[in-house]
Amino acid sequence: MRVLKDISALNSWRRNQEEMALIPTMGALHAGHMGLVSKAQQAVDTVLVSIFVNPTQFNQSSDLDSYPQDLQSDLTQLDEAGIAAVYVPDYEQLYPHGYRFKIAENELSKRFCGAHRPGHFEGVMTVVMKLLQLVRPEYVYFGEKDYQQLQLIKAMVKDFFMPTQVIACPTVRDKDGLALSSRNQRLSDAELNLAPMLYQTLIDDGDLESKKSRLQSLGFQIDYLEVYDDRLMAAVYLGDVRLIDNVPVAGKFI
Repeated sequence: MRVLKDISALNSWRRNQEEMALIPTMGALHAGHMGLVSKAQQAVDTVLVSIFVNPTQFNQSSDLDSYPQDLQSDLTQLDEAGIAAVYVPDYEQLYPHGYRFKIAENELSKRFCGAHRPGHFEGVMTVVMKLLQLVRPEYVYFGEKDYQQLQLIKAMVKDFFMPTQVIACPTVRDKDGLALSSRNQRLSDAELNLAPMLYQTLIDDGDLESKKSRLQSLGFQIDYLEVYDDRLMAAVYLGDVRLIDNVPVAGKFI
């Protein structure tokens, strides 16, 4: 496995590749990320994973500071999975002029997570745009857990006429239903036992108000619980850890 640490090394490696897929990550890899890896490997011969904790998508410095990072563990997992190469840039490479230029969207990015995390999606879209411009992949893989992010990336790629196909993969869950996330590492044992009730509440019968009441009675602090695009989407806090999830809903949700 090649570990590419700068743009010149990435360009040199990329010139020798044909059809390929990119999986952008912020590291702290778990089975959800590795599920994307497996899906991509089944579709194309060459898969590149990027690892970069993007500071521009964090609206609170404390959230950035507490984000779990273990590069050596990430590289070991990817090597064992047979990944062709990993791109591990630093901030100066991806933001040579600082955060002077950014990608903005004026509708969906202002709702749901965007309403509670100002600037978050501008940071996400900007770094994804940079990675797509650098890597020029035929395919890029994202999970459905970050459903709002997925829809924004799809729209951005389409609106900017980019020759990359966005591939969506189903959310990977633990056996108790909890959506896998790097942030789960920050949950206490008690919170980890409670966290699966978010998914259980989403899939159980009941209207939005009854679901909100149930989550609040269990100890979740709700950012939002709403339907969008035939998805029931939620963002909640357990302690100081923010969890998001979504499930498909059939027809109009009352």
